Amino acid sequence: MGLINDYVAAKIMAVDTKELKKRAFSGVSVLILRNLLMQPISFFGFLFLSIFLKKWQLGVFWAVSEVVGFLGYFSDVGLAAAIIQKKEKPTKKELRATFTIQQVLVIGSITIALLLTPLLKRKFDFERGKFLYLMLLFGFFTSSLKTIPSVILEKKLAFKKIAIVDLMEQIVFTGLAVFLAWKGFGVNSWAWAVFFRSLAGVILIYIFSPWPLGFSLHFESVKKLFRFGVPFQINSLLAMLKDKLMNVFLWGILGSEGVGILGWAQRWAQAPLHLLMDQVVRVGFPAYSKLQNDKEKLRRALERTVSLVNLLILPVLTGMGFLMPKVVAVFPQYYKWSVGIIPFWFYLGSFAWGAITTPLVNAFNSVGRVKLTLKLMISWTALTWLLFPPLAKKFGANGAALGLFLVSSTSFVAWIIAKREFGISFKRILLTPVAADILMLASLIIFDNFLAVSILEIVLLTGVGALVYGAVAWVMSKEEIIWLVNTSKEWYSELSKQKTRT
Repeated sequence: MGLINDYVAAKIMAVDTKELKKRAFSGVSVLILRNLLMQPISFFGFLFLSIFLKKWQLGVFWAVSEVVGFLGYFSDVGLAAAIIQKKEKPTKKELRATFTIQQVLVIGSITIALLLTPLLKRKFDFERGKFLYLMLLFGFFTSSLKTIPSVILEKKLAFKKIAIVDLMEQIVFTGLAVFLAWKGFGVNSWAWAVFFRSLAGVILIYIFSPWPLGFSLHFESVKKLFRFGVPFQINSLLAMLKDKLMNVFLWGILGSEGVGILGWAQRWAQAPLHLLMDQVVRVGFPAYSKLQNDKEKLRRALERTVSLVNLLILPVLTGMGFLMPKVVAVFPQYYKWSVGIIPFWFYLGSFAWGAITTPLVNAFNSVGRVKLTLKLMISWTALTWLLFPPLAKKFGANGAALGLFLVSSTSFVAWIIAKREFGISFKRILLTPVAADILMLASLIIFDNFLAVSILEIVLLTGVGALVYGAVAWVMSKEEIIWLVNTSKEWYSELSKQKTRT
């Protein structure tokens, strides 16, 4: 859904009529509100699950989910995104032909998945996750049933209904998984949570968006959609080869416990990106396509956005890295994850690189440099497969996380290209967040010498870090912060109006 929403955002940002602009702004506001509600649910849900479950249980869920996610990339050829990108209203023939093609691909993928079961048993620690595997395949199937209703809602900019479905799925999944894990269901906690989330989602979306469900062999009607959909899917395929398939491969090297450690580290390190950067990228960057003919405006917009993203994310990443060892030490139930601290640090470093590089890559796509981003993705995929396996075999989970950090550090190549293409100044972008981050870290180290490890220390250090960082950032970038605050007020005002109208 995330990639599809990016295309919706790109589409609505280009609309000039006043009424559609209102609907677009309303829709994007709802998407942001949805994510602001979903992230805390996901955050605390994972916190409790990582307390109740063992490392190998988390690893089994992580690895089996990646196997099914890997198959998911072959269940679509970008047709859903192509329908959304299409200016005209989709016909019944197009919808049914798209649905038919997708179901053939989905059923084919599930058949392959079932045929792969003996291989998975031989190569991986699979037996303990077999039931989960079947439930995830069921969820994969029901997810495919939601595609057309979701496309119809997004074409109508009916984001409120989409948000309700997403929130309901998140609540059902997280609530049930935590409850069952607490009751000792282990890996099957995830399995039953996936099953009931899938049912809740597909039923609710068909209530909101019924359509003349059916099959059609009139594939000529979707022929044009393939011209957009197939290239779109190639980038997704490369991302899959770089991430999901590698995680499955690491399962064979590290076992369930090793993958569980990596999953724990990645999940916590990614939290700031999901909470802060995803929405900035989704909402802000489609506008770059409108600015591509005005290089000066594009440069200013890109510099401001990347600067603000890093102004928000860097202190959170640094603070998490400093405080996580203390969190693990303070809470006895969490001490089992102390082995994940080093991978966690490597993941934080990797995502710090990504906080700069991801917006730049999105900017390349926005101005039509898709071939460039494809070359970058091919290079990063190749490096991933060259570095990860030997490092994982030699150093375990620490080595795999180190491999990710090393691959991410090569993203400076994208910085060089962005400087050449857009004329942006990385000094202007990074001076304030990096300087404030360094001073914040220094203050944390100093205060840490006078405090004993406790919950109170964690709270006090969090407050000290926030005050120091905020003060330095205010002195160095007062205008940018004022702009951010004013923009946030506008969003809050619009959200309030939407809530009142609702």
